[in-house]
Amino acid sequence: MDFGVHLPLIDFGSNPFSLQHLLDYAELAEQLGYQALSVNDHMLFSRPWLDGPTALAAVLPKTGHMTLATTLALPTVRGPVALAKSLAAIDLLSGGRLIVGVGPGSSARDYAAVGIPFEERWKRLDESIQALRVLWSKDALPFKGQFYNTEGIALEPRPAQQAGIPLWLGSWGSVAGLRRVANLADGWLASGYNTTPQEFAQAWIDLRANLQSVGKDPASFPNAVATMWFYVTDNRAEAQRMLEQVLSPMLKRPVDVLGDRLPIGSAEECAEKLAPYRAAGAQRIFLWPLGDDLKQLEMFQKKVVPLLPS
Repeated sequence: MDFGVHLPLIDFGSNPFSLQHLLDYAELAEQLGYQALSVNDHMLFSRPWLDGPTALAAVLPKTGHMTLATTLALPTVRGPVALAKSLAAIDLLSGGRLIVGVGPGSSARDYAAVGIPFEERWKRLDESIQALRVLWSKDALPFKGQFYNTEGIALEPRPAQQAGIPLWLGSWGSVAGLRRVANLADGWLASGYNTTPQEFAQAWIDLRANLQSVGKDPASFPNAVATMWFYVTDNRAEAQRMLEQVLSPMLKRPVDVLGDRLPIGSAEECAEKLAPYRAAGAQRIFLWPLGDDLKQLEMFQKKVVPLLPS
């Protein structure tokens, strides 16, 4: 199990948005040995949210050899053609280092903002995944669905990855969600604040059974846990403040649930919450600091990682 990091796209009040801060963050993440850098996607949110693809493109010169990822992007909200165009450019300019994680999102506000019925999100997601694959391919037949049609559309330049950009799918672990991952995706993204190591382990067992049923090799199918909010501190009052004043109001989740699930607290407490994911089969965890971004990236590597089983 290794670690990636999310770009700090949410304004928590401690670090105002600036290009220099994003560049410093990406450069430090690469220097500290994080394996991947990712961005999440929202149009509207309870706090200011910087556009993900734009931010990822902006920091490309500082990303070194890290894998780049969207965890997740919203093709149903952005539209598959527009999203395919921007992400193909990022893949090309990065030399083929992009993984595209997609999902429908859980915000009805995002759908209302672009005039798309929220109840259509799952059908649109299924079609958008097929459309993205065609749009990134040179020789694929056009996709024609109820919502999207790629006929006559040739997006150029194409991605650097000749076989197309890997498409992963987000799922919190429902029966229907895991079936969708097995049928449509090249990898699975779980949600750090919507699961536990035990729930992840069972979902991974179920997903591998689904993969076998559709003729895919479970041994080569990748996974990751995204949006793992964290904050390393020996100050219990500070840890509680992060839960009560930052995370719980933002996510509208109970403080005790978030506190049980997320690595917020001392290095020992953080390691204790993350270690079971390795045994559960998690291959990568994407971390997101809740403030003091650069300091937290360094503290996690120096204080938490040494406490985790190798």
